[in-house]
Amino acid sequence: MSLDLALLPDGGVSWMDASGDHSDIVLSTRIRLARNVEGYAFTGRARDGERLRVLTQVRDAAREVESLSHSVLLRVDELPPTDRLLLHERHLVSRELAGLDAQHPVRSGAAVFLGPDVGVMVNEEDHLRLQALRSGFGLPAAFAAVRQLDRELGSKVPYAFHDEFGYLTACPTNVGTGMRASVLIHLPGLVLTKEMSKVLASLQQMGLTYRGLYGEGSDVVGNFFQISNQTTLGKTEDELLDDLVRVVKTVIAREEDARRLLLRDAGYIIEDKVWRAYGTLRYARSLTFDEAMNYLSGVRLAVGLKLISGLSVYTLNKLLIFSQLAHLAHAEGRALTESESNLARARYVRQTLANEAATHD
Repeated sequence: MSLDLALLPDGGVSWMDASGDHSDIVLSTRIRLARNVEGYAFTGRARDGERLRVLTQVRDAAREVESLSHSVLLRVDELPPTDRLLLHERHLVSRELAGLDAQHPVRSGAAVFLGPDVGVMVNEEDHLRLQALRSGFGLPAAFAAVRQLDRELGSKVPYAFHDEFGYLTACPTNVGTGMRASVLIHLPGLVLTKEMSKVLASLQQMGLTYRGLYGEGSDVVGNFFQISNQTTLGKTEDELLDDLVRVVKTVIAREEDARRLLLRDAGYIIEDKVWRAYGTLRYARSLTFDEAMNYLSGVRLAVGLKLISGLSVYTLNKLLIFSQLAHLAHAEGRALTESESNLARARYVRQTLANEAATHD
């Protein structure tokens, strides 16, 4: 079974359209709720038959859930590795659900419901991960959508819940609300002004954590950081969200200050740096993933500082995702070696930027 991207609502990439608040700095907002179905062992301990019964129970319930009425169900365990990676590159499934690590192959019963506004991963670390992904900085809207889904699905499927501890989850850090709220944010100003370490230290003091472009286990590349709550027990969802909103607003303000400082004190150095990045992307014949991410970071900064005009944040978001390995292989219609993917990446970036320049000439 191969993946037909046309079946996905909005291709699963409406979050890239740069329509949300502060979308030049905040790429996306995600909220996930971890839930387990009562009466079954947690996914990691469950037998194949149990995981399949969980999937059947959720699939039957989903037919009566308004939030999932326009969703598509994909059996992740039946997809080839490249398609599973492609879903992960689009931020639609986690690395664990996609079974991308050799020590954690894809589980039987692994599946995902993808709707226009919300989705549900089935048989990830927990039986269910309800999620909403939004463009830009939009925590309240994402939470409203996922809370509605939680109410609707929870009325059809019995969740594992403890009166004292709250929602029961496979990992103790998720017990309680089961909520993980995160923003994917671009912070080149703070990195270049050497303020980033202070910001990250203050995040951890406030019970927040940071990761790379793809969350847990991923490296920070291209100055993209994923900021999220660390624990879920002892606070309500609203309190956790308020904390994150307050901190992210502060981080955005500090990033904007850092960018103004760079322009004032090192304007010509920054201009030279970002135009070199743009020139490399326009004309390079081979680009590694890390090179592309770092140059895109520079160009994204230039667009935010209005040093480069006629280049949309949406196009930059597209380049960030569509220049990755599985997307390049999908576009070429075959598996690519590393050197082939570096050539294909450079070609895709060149063509996209040339087309954008032509439309603004």
